[in-house]
Amino acid sequence: MSSTVEFDPQSRSTEQDACAQTSLPEVLPELVKQSLPKHVAIIMDGNGRWAQTQGKPRVMGHKAGVKAVRRAVSAASQLGIQSLTLFAFSSENWRRPDKEVSLLMELFFTVLQREIKLLDKNQVRLNIIGDISRFSARLQKQIRAAEEKTAGNSGLILNVAANYGGRWDILQAAQKLAEKVENGEMTSSQFTEEALSEHLCMQNQSEVDLMIRTGGDYRISNFVLWQAAYAELVFMDTLWPDFDEQAFHEAIATFTSRQRRFGLTGSQIDEMRAL
Repeated sequence: MSSTVEFDPQSRSTEQDACAQTSLPEVLPELVKQSLPKHVAIIMDGNGRWAQTQGKPRVMGHKAGVKAVRRAVSAASQLGIQSLTLFAFSSENWRRPDKEVSLLMELFFTVLQREIKLLDKNQVRLNIIGDISRFSARLQKQIRAAEEKTAGNSGLILNVAANYGGRWDILQAAQKLAEKVENGEMTSSQFTEEALSEHLCMQNQSEVDLMIRTGGDYRISNFVLWQAAYAELVFMDTLWPDFDEQAFHEAIATFTSRQRRFGLTGSQIDEMRAL
């Protein structure tokens, strides 16, 4: 594959609607025959270490990481991926030094301002997932404005996880269902996996097919725990600011080389592919 990618997304709203709200057994034949992932999630790790290796402040690594985000969005759009979910700021990241957190918040605000026109122009729909209530009123207002501006776009869905944790996502969904049980809107027997899924972040999108982590660590760090239950995991030594189209294509090639079995045997998968 060429490592040169033009930012020219295609409309995929019909396909996105078709795969939403479906259980695994219903889509299993489609998933088995799937050559490219519909939904890619990335843990963007290594910004600070990238800066340190160059003798620069950590914030410079985060700024360089923004360029890698642009490349990832462009590559995902060109490949026809439906959803790209980026782990920007976890609920655990508040433990970092106050100065770094403040700089990250300001960078987040600036990027939303600067990038939204380009995203909108290229039909990318921005979706911020996570508990944004802890952010400043100024940042929350910018988030809402960015989401509203791109809400009608029909290309790539760009999910940015900010103040997000996989356990939090499952908990908030369970709490919503518990409230419905308490209010008599549903019975406890109706508290099913499907019902819980409908209250998670990204509930109208397909589950994660491929999760990539850059930076050389081998863990998923409380990221999209429910949605990535059947995801293929690819860990890369590349630090996030160095993640380019070629690295993205390499991760996709790894995904396509694997046999996804979903609890079946290899023979069953081969038979399903032959149909």
